[in-house]
Amino acid sequence: MLYCLLLDVVSIPKTNEDFRLLYDTKGRFRLHAITGDETKFKLCKVRSIQFGQKGIPYINTYDGRTIRYPDPLIKANDTIKLDLESNKIVDFIKFDVGNVVMVTGGRNRGRVGLIKNREKHKGSFETIHFQDAAGHEFTTRLGNVFTIGKGTKPWVYLPKGRGIKLSIIEEARKRLAAQNAV
Repeated sequence: MLYCLLLDVVSIPKTNEDFRLLYDTKGRFRLHAITGDETKFKLCKVRSIQFGQKGIPYINTYDGRTIRYPDPLIKANDTIKLDLESNKIVDFIKFDVGNVVMVTGGRNRGRVGLIKNREKHKGSFETIHFQDAAGHEFTTRLGNVFTIGKGTKPWVYLPKGRGIKLSIIEEARKRLAAQNAV
């Protein structure tokens, strides 16, 4: 049995097509067609950093991978760019204010935005505040966030809509405009 997670690369050799598994703004998994260099890497969120026998550092990622001897600057909640052929870390993204993130859980699943603020609550969940490209602001818990790019540029190609959730009225207007165009 084969299972796929967020940002996995799915290849179909018979049709020579490659896809990346992403959330749409309604929180559903969608296959997004990709080409070229995009098929050679995967982004993985770091769950924890630990030390093994004889003090060897290793990181655990959200998809169950264990990678030994990571860069000492990598911390929990950061994202690593993993080369799929060699299983080595190519680069990493710090979980900082101003980076592009995708929400992977909760009511805002699939939305993409920039981190504006991080609230730490002692004894409770950390809250992250975002702003998407349309200027809408929203919040979620720290565990529901996956960093996908440095600054304002994501490292993966985003599907149609670019992670901007439309309101019910905006969706209705878009549907009517599409019907009138036909």
